[in-house]
Order: sequence, then structure tokens, then C-alpha cells
Amino acid sequence: MKRMKETLLGVFVLLIIAVLGFMVYRYEHGKTHRDLAKKITELSPKGGPPESIEGLREAIAAYEAQIELNVKEGAQTGVYWKILAVRLADKGMHRDALDALERAIYYTADDPTLFYLTGVSAGITAKADLDFPGSSNRTSNGSSDGPASQDRYFALSESAYKRSIELDESYAKPRYGLGVLYTFDLNRPAEAIPHLERYLELMSSDLSGMFALARAYYMTENYEGAIDLYDRILTRTKDAKIKEQAQENKDFIMGQIYG
Repeated sequence: MKRMKETLLGVFVLLIIAVLGFMVYRYEHGKTHRDLAKKITELSPKGGPPESIEGLREAIAAYEAQIELNVKEGAQTGVYWKILAVRLADKGMHRDALDALERAIYYTADDPTLFYLTGVSAGITAKADLDFPGSSNRTSNGSSDGPASQDRYFALSESAYKRSIELDESYAKPRYGLGVLYTFDLNRPAEAIPHLERYLELMSSDLSGMFALARAYYMTENYEGAIDLYDRILTRTKDAKIKEQAQENKDFIMGQIYG
């Protein structure tokens, strides 16, 4: 008899715990709905349709499952477009990659990698967008419309790199991409220098970054800075071709200085 009472008491305690747990769950869930409803109400512009917090809370609760499903599907769709963009770019299909990247950004607008990849593909497309005879007016199918089209792709590349950096200031690759774009494509080496210097702070042993920064220094007549970088390359690489290129560049600048 005593054991039965203890058993019944245990069941009763478990039941109470379960009820309390359910009540806490309902409270937290309801609080989440209320917080979201309040946020939506606060975001609504003045003069917009009347939306009470309670009415929104009920709507959120009613459609919560569908909302979660849509969020998950949207996120996954963004991943698919990103994968497609990378594969297209790997095959050299950078115009198509840009279309895929645009869709990926639509779903994931805060991913710095997407903007970096956009900068790369847009820069390559700009350089490939040649002004063939008779092609300047052919724009209906996405073909070149001459120098104006090239300028747009360069502008897209620049803005994409900048946005990538805004989203993640410690992301090295867009720094390098923007530095190369300014130095070699847009003839704006002074703007390239801070990005390439920051890139080398993040990637101190990268020889390509050193070559790019040395070129920017040379173009802005900072000959000593360029020579220092070429010396750094010469001491850090065993590759004969790289050594030869660095030495040739250094000798050329020395000739500029001393005649």
C-alpha cells in the first residue's frame, strides 16, 4: 500500500512538472510571438494599415510552421545559387556566374563571400567585354555594348569588393581584389595602396600581394617602398622565375632613380 502511494505521488509530481514545463514553453513561445509582432508594428510607417500587436501575434502563431519552412527553403535556395555561381566561375563562365550571384545575394544579402565573388567575375567580364566591330548596339541578349558596358562591369566589381569589405573588414581577398582593380585596371594606384597594405597585414607572406603593392608604389613614385618589397620577395622565395621577375622590376626602378 505504501509503495502504491509512493508510485502515485511520483506520477503526480511528474505530471505537475510536465504541466509546468508546458506552461513555460507556451509562455516563451508566446513571448517570442509578441516580441516579433511588436517589432513589425514598430517598423511599420506612420499612416500604414492598423496592425495591433495582439493581432499580429495570433497571425504569427497561426502561420509559424509555414514561416519557418519558407525561411529554411529561402536559405537553402541561396546556398544552391552560390554553389552554381562558383561552378560557373570555375569554368570561366563569368557572365552566367554573375546572374547566379545576383540570385544568391537576393537570398543571402549579408554574405561577404558572395560580394567578393561578384567583384572577381565582374572584373574579368569587364576585361573580356571587347568592343568588336558592329557589336556596340547588341544588348538585347546581354552582349557587349562597348566601353560603356565595360565601365559598368568595372563599377560593379569595385562596389562588390567594397561591400564585401564592409561586411567583414578582416576578409583579406576583397582587399587584394580591389587593390589589383585600382592598380592594373582603373589606373588609380593611390586608392589601391591602403587596401593592399591591409591585405599584407592579413596575409604577410603572399607574394602576389607584394608584387601588386610594389607596382602601386612605383606608380605613385614611392620607389623606395617598391624596392623594399622586391627585396622582401627575393629573400622569401626559392622560385627562380619569381626571383627573376622581382630582380628585373627592382633593376628597372633603380635605373629610373639613378639613370
